[in-house]
Amino acid sequence: MRFSATGTDAMTELAALLERHLDAIPMVRAMQVRVGDIGAATVRLHAPLGPNLNDKGCAFGGSLVALMTLAGWSLVEARLQSAGHAADVFVADSQVDYLAPLWDDLAADATAADGEDWDEFLGVFAARGRARIAIAASVPLPAGGMAARMRARYVAIARR
Repeated sequence: MRFSATGTDAMTELAALLERHLDAIPMVRAMQVRVGDIGAATVRLHAPLGPNLNDKGCAFGGSLVALMTLAGWSLVEARLQSAGHAADVFVADSQVDYLAPLWDDLAADATAADGEDWDEFLGVFAARGRARIAIAASVPLPAGGMAARMRARYVAIARR
């Protein structure tokens, strides 16, 4: 995946690149994940409830964690691409809290975790060819509150 746009169409092109990359993963394609909003500080992914149901008729916990993991990955990938870096991004570890059942379509928001700094992350990556950053992600409930939240560390390694 390579990002090359500048100006007002940059985020639209980046969202399309991320979506094509995510669609290449069979599980993600089956979940019907789509890139929603993408910005400098956040990414939002969407998935319909239908293919992500559990036996109780609400969102499957595995789908919730997958969507949050993918939102975090997408945010790190977007920041690296926007800075002109080609990297492989991996989730290193995560902690998930399931807070309430979700009976509606899924959305996951990702942002840098408290205390994290994108400039520092990108500077370390530029200098060393590898860097890590903690990401906070959550799945909101339609009426407010959260269905799930996650904190994960992602590692970026320069492509050779």
